[in-house]
Amino acid sequence: MSSILNVGLIGFGLSGRYFHAPFLKVNPRFNLTKVVTRNAAAVHEFDPAIEIVDSAEALLADASIDLVFVCTPNDLHFPYAKAALEAGKHVVIEKPFTNTTAEADALISLAKEKNLIVSAYQNRRWDADFLTIQQLLQDGSLGDIIEFEGHFDRYRPEVAQGTWKEVAAAGAGTLYNLGPHLIDQALVLFGTPQKVTATIKIIRPGGETDDYFDIRLDYADKSVILKASLVVFENGLRYVIHGTKGSFIKSGLDIQEDTLRKNILPNTEDWGQEPESQFGTLYTEAGKTIVPTLPGHYTPFYDNIYEAIAEGKELIVKPQHARNTTRVMELAIESSQLGKTMVFEG
Repeated sequence: MSSILNVGLIGFGLSGRYFHAPFLKVNPRFNLTKVVTRNAAAVHEFDPAIEIVDSAEALLADASIDLVFVCTPNDLHFPYAKAALEAGKHVVIEKPFTNTTAEADALISLAKEKNLIVSAYQNRRWDADFLTIQQLLQDGSLGDIIEFEGHFDRYRPEVAQGTWKEVAAAGAGTLYNLGPHLIDQALVLFGTPQKVTATIKIIRPGGETDDYFDIRLDYADKSVILKASLVVFENGLRYVIHGTKGSFIKSGLDIQEDTLRKNILPNTEDWGQEPESQFGTLYTEAGKTIVPTLPGHYTPFYDNIYEAIAEGKELIVKPQHARNTTRVMELAIESSQLGKTMVFEG
């Protein structure tokens, strides 16, 4: 293996085109050489030097490829990741890691057997607002956390046509689309919960997949509320956190996705810096304080993947963490279907 990792993408939709390709392009540690897609025009518009490959099988048979990103619909994450590991490739899987914990366990076992890296793209760990929250928790500004509430709302009142996310199939729907972001953040901050209680619904007429969820994670000394809906017109609220010393309220979504969708590469000096209008507010006995948001940047995810592969450093997004996120989603579905609280037992 050379000092530069040759990368292949399976899929070039939203994830491949607007998240991974730009960060791989500007990072000198990676060489994005090949993409499996039916949309050759989009790839060549991004970078004419990238080779279009007809199939995942052809990509995985290429001995020059060191690392594969699986950027496909969710029901294809497991089979493509499994095939990539069996072909001797390191793998990054778009969230969710897998649709089931059985699939996750199989990939973790296979990667260990092959001495390969497998990870999930949990980029929201590097959102500006989440980095700021971590700092507040670390410096003790809020005291002991009593309640943490996270939102990922959107306003899409009409069911979209022609997208796999809106069709009744394994891994489709809002829980598996947005849930991994919120759940992963909660597990990063607080670890795995003792109990999971959830309500998951289809609220839009004609919908085939869930478009609303309310998940409660119970811990010994705190409660976590995670919510997402596709019918929230005023979707500003992002986090509400209450602690023994104060409260923090934050609105607005991290700006990196919108910036990437404008075809701006992530190598500008002010990358990921929110406008002041989105800064959160800290409430304590001393009064109200506007908290400047730390800059967000997804680059550390890619740097860590490289360092784990080339230098043997510890993965930040460990596959076991991603597996636990999937387990919470499984329990949330069971809770909603059965109308009862589920115990998290791994």
